[in-house]
Amino acid sequence: MRAHEAGAMHGDIGDRGPGWLRPPADVNALVPQLWPRQVERGAGGALTVAGLDVRELAAGYGTPAYVLDEDDLRSRARDFRDAFPDVDVYYAGKAFLCRAVVRMIAEEGLHLDVCSGGELATALSAGMPAERIGFHGNNKSVAELTRALDAGVGRIILDSFTEIDRLTALARERGVRPGVLIRVTVGVEAHTHEFIATAHEDQKFGFSLAGGAAAAAAFRVIDEGVLDLRGLHSHIGSQIFDTSGFEVSARRVLALQAQIRDARGVELPELDLGGGFGIAYTTQDDPSTPAELAKRLRKIVDSECAAENLAVPHLSIEPGRAIVGPAVFTLYEVGTVKDVDGLRTYVSVDGGMSDNIRTALYDASYSATLAGRASTAEPLLARVVGKHCESGDIVVKDEFLPADVQPGDLVAVPGTGAYCRSMASNYNHVPRPPVVAVRDGRARLIVRRETEEDLLALDVG
Repeated sequence: MRAHEAGAMHGDIGDRGPGWLRPPADVNALVPQLWPRQVERGAGGALTVAGLDVRELAAGYGTPAYVLDEDDLRSRARDFRDAFPDVDVYYAGKAFLCRAVVRMIAEEGLHLDVCSGGELATALSAGMPAERIGFHGNNKSVAELTRALDAGVGRIILDSFTEIDRLTALARERGVRPGVLIRVTVGVEAHTHEFIATAHEDQKFGFSLAGGAAAAAAFRVIDEGVLDLRGLHSHIGSQIFDTSGFEVSARRVLALQAQIRDARGVELPELDLGGGFGIAYTTQDDPSTPAELAKRLRKIVDSECAAENLAVPHLSIEPGRAIVGPAVFTLYEVGTVKDVDGLRTYVSVDGGMSDNIRTALYDASYSATLAGRASTAEPLLARVVGKHCESGDIVVKDEFLPADVQPGDLVAVPGTGAYCRSMASNYNHVPRPPVVAVRDGRARLIVRRETEEDLLALDVG
C-alpha cells in the first residue's frame, strides 16, 4: 500500500468502508524511502534501476524476478559501518544469502551471522573470513558445530545447556578454544509481530534472565574453562523502530555482566546488542538512520556501563533486514485483471506466496507500482494477488494502480530483499525466481531461475 497522503491507514478496505484511503495525486509517483536509491522513472515512464530499463530486465531474465541494486546494498552496508566505526556490524545471512552478496558485504567490511550449516557453507565457499562469522541457532547439530570449529568461526552464540556441553566436548577433543557468546532472553517486549519478537520469556531462543538460566550458563562456561566466553548476546526481535526496548535490554544484560564479574571475577569484553532494525514497506513506516541509531545505542550503553561500574565492552550489532531489504524489488507481469461485483479489483501477477510468503505469514504490508510504463488513467484501488491455489495468496493487500492496468503490464513491489527469496518455496511446484544484480547500467545473474528440471531432479520416485 503506497499510502501517498497524510492520514492514510493500513488495513483491508472491507474493514473500514469506502473513503478511508484517498487516492494519490499522481499514481506514477515513487515514494523514495520505499525504493532502492537508484530506481526512478525513465523518459518513457518505465522504471529504471542504475540506468537500466526494467523492460530489458523482464525480456532478458523473465518474470517474476528479484532485482538487486548492488550499489544500494553496498551503500547501506557502508552507512552502518561508518555510523558504528568501532563496532562489529553483522549482516543477517537469513535475510538473504548467496555467494555474490557474501562477497559484497565482505568487501564493505561487515561481519556475517549465519544460523545453519547451509548458510555457513555458502559463506565459506564465497571466501568470507571465518573469524568474521557468527554462528546462531537454537539447535546446532554436532556436524554443524564441528564444521564451525574446523573452519575457525569467530563467534558461536550458545543457546542451550545441551549446546554448551556439546560444544565443550567437541572443543576439548580438538584442543581448540572457540570464542562464544551466551544468548540472553531478557523479557523485553518488542513492538512487532509475535513470530518475529524474540526476547519474551515464552519462546525457543536463548537462556532466560529472569529464571537464572543465563547466569548459570555463563558460570558453567567459565568454570569448565574450555570455551572462551567473550560476552553476552541479546536480540529482542525484528522490524523494530523504537529504541526504548534496547535501553531496557541493555540495562538487564549489563546487570548480568556485573553479576558475572562479582561472582567469578571476570569482566566480559564483548556485548552483542542484536538489532533487527525496521525498514519502510509503506509510508506508515518511519525507520531511523544508522547515524541516529548509533547515537542512541551508544548513549544507552555508556549510561548503563557507568551505572554498573563496567568498562564499555566491544560492541556488535545485527541490523537484520535494514541492509538488504530496501535494496531489492520484485518485478512481476500481470496475467489477469478481475473486477468482483464492484467490491474489489484483483490484479493477478505471475508470482505470489511462493516468492513472498510474508503477507500471508505475518500480515505484512507492501506497496506496488506500474513499472513498464506511466499512465494518465485515474487511480484504481486494487489488490495484487498471486497465481497460487490459495485465497490467501496476496502480494499487496491494497494499492492504487492506474485504472487501465492490463494483462502484460509489469508491476514492481519494493522492499523485497529480506526474507522473500530466503523463505521462497516451490508451492504448487512453481520454480523459484532468479536474483538479478544491477550496477552501472549492467545486469548480472547471481542466482539463476529454477526450472522444472530442477524440481524433477529431486523427485527420485
